[in-house]
Amino acid sequence: MDKIVIHGGERLQGEVRINGAKNAVLLIQCAALLGEGKTTLRHVPRLSDVRTMGKLLERLGCQVGGDRTLSIDPEGVARGGLEAPYDLVKTMRASVTVMGPLLARYGRARVSLPGGCAIGARPIDQHLKGFAALGAEIELSHGYVELRARRLHGASVVFDTVTVGGTQNVMMGAVLARGTSRLENVAREPEVQELARFLNKMGARISGAGTPVIEIEGVDSLGGIDHAVVPDRIEAGTMAVAAAITRGDVLLRDAPVDDMHAVIAKLQEAGVSCDVTSDGLHVRGPEQLRPIDVTTRPYPGFPTDMQAQLMVLATQAHGQSLLTETIFENRFMHVPELGRMGADIHVNGNSAAVRGSTPLSGAIVMATDLRASASLVLAGLVADGPTEVRRVYHLDRGYEAIEKRLRGLGARIERFHGAPG
Repeated sequence: MDKIVIHGGERLQGEVRINGAKNAVLLIQCAALLGEGKTTLRHVPRLSDVRTMGKLLERLGCQVGGDRTLSIDPEGVARGGLEAPYDLVKTMRASVTVMGPLLARYGRARVSLPGGCAIGARPIDQHLKGFAALGAEIELSHGYVELRARRLHGASVVFDTVTVGGTQNVMMGAVLARGTSRLENVAREPEVQELARFLNKMGARISGAGTPVIEIEGVDSLGGIDHAVVPDRIEAGTMAVAAAITRGDVLLRDAPVDDMHAVIAKLQEAGVSCDVTSDGLHVRGPEQLRPIDVTTRPYPGFPTDMQAQLMVLATQAHGQSLLTETIFENRFMHVPELGRMGADIHVNGNSAAVRGSTPLSGAIVMATDLRASASLVLAGLVADGPTEVRRVYHLDRGYEAIEKRLRGLGARIERFHGAPG
């Protein structure tokens, strides 16, 4: 099992190009099932989650090839089977979003229930509510959900809660339904908008993505296309925090600034210089960070996927910061590990009070989930002495070779293969 070791204290300088968005490419991989013909995806990040989704598509019968440019041909899906098995779904919850494309195009899907994960239970009841409204017959047994429909029909769906995965899954189901569908109380995230753009390029008729209501006029078929994935707003935000806490000077080339307003606003509140340029986002850290109050919200609010990173920034700010998590019930799992490094953090319910500025000291720490992993790497950048981050397979799900990219900015960071975990 790999580990990453960081020797803190270096000021980050230079530029780094932001990779394609993990949370967009995974759904677009699923959506390729809807096309008649091969789809080519460009600007694809090298991530373990992308590889896992590729394995699932191959299990379903797709021909998948390539790396940064990925080709997906679903011609053999009907022969390959229509089941997403437990051994793949358990490793990546996004696997359940093959339901919509399989049901819409092939009339059947059998998908393992995902269960919970390290950051809390994330049920799929809203996905199933949407498919039932579109006319699917649904049966749950032996840990699987099976859906059938000769052809889905347009319907009105009002989600009980804002759900990103549910919005995307039902939207993919509705594009080939007979008639018009209206989805209300939908997620507005940039990744939802990117999926809608992709589907429309395939020939779908979707309007309203990015607003609380999406309307979809069903079509008879979609085609394979060539598409470049948008840059990753969470990777960009993570790199921005790295620059901020090290008093660095870093250009985030291709950063999707239009999707980062909430993150940029909080960085500026903390005293960080964030200048939008024609090349991306130029971030410069101040000599002294100011405390901030952050509450995670669905987009366009502050993203839950940036909460752990901002908590590290708060440990270096002069004064007390308050971070409140409203999306997931168990997303403070990084707090004990940061505490072992000397952070002064007190959790009360879904809020964490962070007192700074606190000198951090290097320690052996364990990653518990993807974004917690990133926070521990960030803490290592400003800690005194070596920080050893273990279980970095979590990190590899969402950050491509982060140690190489930070090293390119001047960080003293190295990955060791086959280390004890």
